[in-house]
Amino acid sequence: MPALLAAGGVALILSAVVATGVGAVHVAPADVVAGLWRGATGADRTGPYDFIVWNLRAPRVLEAIFVGAGLALAGAIAQAVVGNPIADPYVLGLSSGAGLGAVAVITTFGVGVAGSLSLPAAAFATALLTGLLVLLLARSGPRLDPSRLVMVGISVGSLLAGITSFLLLRSGNGDAARQVMFWLLGSLSGAQWRLVVISAPLVLLAGCFALLRAGRLNLLSLGDDSAAALGMRPARARAGFFALAAFLTGVVVAVSGTIGFVGLVMPAFARVLVGADHRRVLPVAALLGALLVLLADTAARTVLAPTELPIGILTAFVGVPVFVLAVRRQAAP
Repeated sequence: MPALLAAGGVALILSAVVATGVGAVHVAPADVVAGLWRGATGADRTGPYDFIVWNLRAPRVLEAIFVGAGLALAGAIAQAVVGNPIADPYVLGLSSGAGLGAVAVITTFGVGVAGSLSLPAAAFATALLTGLLVLLLARSGPRLDPSRLVMVGISVGSLLAGITSFLLLRSGNGDAARQVMFWLLGSLSGAQWRLVVISAPLVLLAGCFALLRAGRLNLLSLGDDSAAALGMRPARARAGFFALAAFLTGVVVAVSGTIGFVGLVMPAFARVLVGADHRRVLPVAALLGALLVLLADTAARTVLAPTELPIGILTAFVGVPVFVLAVRRQAAP
């Protein structure tokens, strides 16, 4: 486990350096490291590439890392809460809720809000409200049925996606429609330091809290009867962890748009590597998620340069086959 985390950490750091140097203007790894050092220490940024490295690419690389980690953590928590390997923030409707908030802001106030904090604030708020709605509708008396949670999440997500489409059609604004479609498929093109400063600490705090409570996630995985016999209130624990997953989703989607399948794929890979213990699954899934989104974002802005692809298109190529295999595996006798 420590060796795996160390190897993954080294791979993530090397990938971050390479990703920072890749673009329309190529920057050598040595110049990247020097520019990052000068930016982090507050030294005079006199290098020829310092503005590109520190102001343009570094915040985008950091956002990719924390977005990927947050989505993977939210997916691992959601799968433990519902006891289903095909659950993730996208399936449970949380991403659709965040998307609705952002689209409502764009279609109401225009494309100029993309550079302000109102768009991520709206996405974050609606993700939390969606999580609360799904939680309330899935309750059956004092109990919280995991299978009902999935069905309610899918239903609410579909409803919110329909409302989002209506808002998009109603706007009649071509620029807004293009921005909305790009945002709904996920993009880090609007990365900036102030969003990193807001989102990164929240993801770190939520991730640390989840890791400290990972033992309770293991108890939930045993089933309600076993968890209750060991002194835990399953319904209360599920509600708390679902709220944590909604919080993580809101933070991440607020800065990146709706990137699908990361929360589905990375926890599955983590369980293959380290087993089902969430004390191991959570950090490994976060590391894998950070690496996946970083690589996907780098490919998104370079494969068809100068045209940029939405990240969700690339993660779907990985996520859809894994989703289908998971469903077929569950259906097998």
